[in-house]
Order: sequence, then C-alpha cells, then structure tokens
Amino acid sequence: MNIVFMGTPDFAAGILKAILDNGYTVTGVVTQPDRPKGRKKELCPCPVKELAVSYGLRVFQPRRVRNEEAVAEIADMKPDLIVVAAFGQILPKELLELPPLGCVNVHASLLPAYRGAAPIQQAIIDGCDKTGVTIMQMDVGLDTGDIISVRECPISPEETGGSLFDKLAVIGAGLLVDTLPDIESGKAVRIPQPEENVSYVKMFKKEDGRIDWTESADAICRKVRGFDPWPSAFTTLDGKNFRIFKAHVEEPEAKGEAGAIFTNGAGRMLIQTGSGYVCPDEVQIEGKKRMKTSDFLRGYVIKSSFLK
Repeated sequence: MNIVFMGTPDFAAGILKAILDNGYTVTGVVTQPDRPKGRKKELCPCPVKELAVSYGLRVFQPRRVRNEEAVAEIADMKPDLIVVAAFGQILPKELLELPPLGCVNVHASLLPAYRGAAPIQQAIIDGCDKTGVTIMQMDVGLDTGDIISVRECPISPEETGGSLFDKLAVIGAGLLVDTLPDIESGKAVRIPQPEENVSYVKMFKKEDGRIDWTESADAICRKVRGFDPWPSAFTTLDGKNFRIFKAHVEEPEAKGEAGAIFTNGAGRMLIQTGSGYVCPDEVQIEGKKRMKTSDFLRGYVIKSSFLK
C-alpha cells in the first residue's frame, strides 16, 4: 500500500514517523511551504519536512493544494491512501477521490465535537475532562466524514495546550497504526458522525490570547493553560506585554474592579476578575525571561494599579 502523507506541525511529524517505523511505504510527503522565523526572518522548514528529508522522502510544498498542478504532482506519487494530520489546507474533491482507499484524517478531538483548526486548545479552555483522537474518512465538509476509529484521553486539571498536544500526538500515532491494517484490507467500519453535539473551532491568532479580566477567574486560568505555549495568555502591565503561563484561582473578598492588582510582601500577586481572583504562578514581562511570580516581584516595581 502506497501512502502519501499530508501534515505540518510536531503532531503530524510523530504520526508520519509511526507510519514509517511500522514498515509502510510512503511515496510522498505534502506539507506547507517554509515559513520565516526569528528576528532575521529566515525561512525554516516545518517538523514534517525535517523528518521527511531525514528519511529521504519526496517532499512537495504547494502554496495552494487546490491548484491543478498540485493535484497532478500528488497524483504522480501514486497513492493508494492519503493520510492527513494537521495539514493546514482544505483538500479539493479531486484529491479526496484520487486514491483507491480515499483520504483519512487524524483529528485531535472526539468528533463531532471540535471540528476545525484548534481542538486541543479549545477543549482545555472549555474545561472538558476528556478529549481524544478520531480517525475519519474525509469528505468535502470540514471534519464531517465518517468515523473509522476513536481513542479517548483524559484531561488533567493542570493540563496545558502543550502537554495535551504531546499526549494526543502519541495517541494519534498509535491509533492510526492500529487502524491502517483494517483500512488496507477493506475491513474498516465507517460510522456516520452523529448530528448532535456538533461544534467548530476557529484557528486562533496571537491576539486571541489577550485576557479579558471581566471573565471569571476560572475561565481565565483555563485560557492560561490552553494557550500555553502559544499564543500565550497576555495582558498589559505598565504599558508592556505581560504574559501569564501558570496561575490558580483564589476567592478572597472582592477589593476592586476587574483587572485590579494586589501584591504583598510574600511574593504573591492577586488580580481581580469578574468573579474571583487570578493568582499568577509564572509570568513574563516584555524583554525578560519567563520566571516564577515571586522572582518577578523581587526585581520589578509595579507602577500600575490595573492590568489592561
């Protein structure tokens, strides 16, 4: 069985490696074009391209996979099956119908919940106690295809976007490898997604990390965890970008308006929210490294009375 793999970030790289390590033939890898990174804006390959190059695989990086030239290039890889994992572009009907076994997607949620671009972060932000990975037969809709296999994963109270990302990458790789034999043999059972409990997640932007202090302390702390490490939950302190990476909820008697800052000599910071207080544990002020809040307060004098 010839497999063409389509993916971009670390999540997808782990799945590609599992396919290769289990002896499957990958005739081509399709991934996003190199992106500028760092202060020098040098073009850097994504994790999937780095892995593919290390294995000597054929790599194709179309700007738009919908173009006729892109479809023709992928057809030349002669796929029996296309495996997609966090690729970042919507596949056209011509590609979906190209391989004899179709296209399957490794999606990091329990479908039909959290269709779309950022299911891992959203599950934490919403306070879910579990999530998982779904192997889905792709169709022309956005994550609407039939379910082939599912594996659940609990979400711990301290889970971050980064830690859950790592867990689901491992689960997704294992689930796909366990499912591929049934797909190849034609024994895979495809179940239509239920029409109930459907939800969609947009692609997050950096500005989505800005904290609204009128929200509850619990909601803000979930946002802090969900957006760690990217785009990170942030606010403005003394006119500077102020990131919060770890925080917990406290509920003393209210002293001020949402966004009000209170500190004490014990190295603690309390921030009034719409309901309760956020107590940051790890922070980063613009121009400095990430550090414990107690260390930050020892070396920085806060001038503002409110965060914005």
